[in-house]
Amino acid sequence: MSIRLTPLTDPDYRPFSHRIAWLAADAAGNPVGSAFLRLHSRDSIAHLADLEITVHPAERRRGVGSQLLYAAVAAARDQHARLVVAEVGADSPSYEFLVRHGFTIGMTLIYSRLDLRTAVTPMPPPPGYRLLTWADVVPDELAQTFTNARTGMDDAPTGGITYGPDPWDVARTRHAAELIAQRGEHLMTVAALDESTGEIVAFTELVVPGDGKTDAQNYGTAVLPAHRGRGLARWVKTEQIRWAQTRFPDLPAVLTDTVDTNHPMRRINATLGYTPTHTLHRCVLHVPQ
Repeated sequence: MSIRLTPLTDPDYRPFSHRIAWLAADAAGNPVGSAFLRLHSRDSIAHLADLEITVHPAERRRGVGSQLLYAAVAAARDQHARLVVAEVGADSPSYEFLVRHGFTIGMTLIYSRLDLRTAVTPMPPPPGYRLLTWADVVPDELAQTFTNARTGMDDAPTGGITYGPDPWDVARTRHAAELIAQRGEHLMTVAALDESTGEIVAFTELVVPGDGKTDAQNYGTAVLPAHRGRGLARWVKTEQIRWAQTRFPDLPAVLTDTVDTNHPMRRINATLGYTPTHTLHRCVLHVPQ
């Protein structure tokens, strides 16, 4: 099958990344597939390039995906990326395709869903801690301590993918929240404050679609190491769910994804009533230099 690849300018430009794109067409000029390669400028992940390949079902197993993959890997090498990452369903033909081309599993993610029609039993506050909540951008007086609390995610399991240090400052914390607002979505943050120090030591974030009527997405949960084992993660997640049920009564469910080796968080999610829905592999290919 004769395939022509056309490089495209992708308008999906973000502050710390941009994408290269290709369109695959047959001899008659009909589009049969596409590829997108996201390149990162942030130092901690500049060595990674995220890949998406799509081929029309009628054109699969005819070399289209392979040609798109070769072009993307060559571009990753030219841009000095060392690892190409592609996320695919664990039992999908896409996973089999990647394995045939030398990809291995770098990380496995378990996706789960919590039906919000189910009541969640409130937890008593762990002794010595106070609950904080806010919508959208963090209040100025909490911005620095909330940013500091993000280091609680530094030791989160990442499988076989090395992401490197990912420092946050107050400007980045605010910018991340502002981007969510610009998309018309709602950011809900619940945090635990250590009453002895006045510092935030745990938090969880939830992003709710603009209409409040389709599934929300949990963005992250973290507890600083010195405060683990006290029930803080379950507490803030419980209160987040209860707040979402009150603020958005038509919200059907909350979605979350957890690395398969993150057993403590998976246990908490199961206790709260999350039900696994599907599994994705984040596959990796070392780029030949």
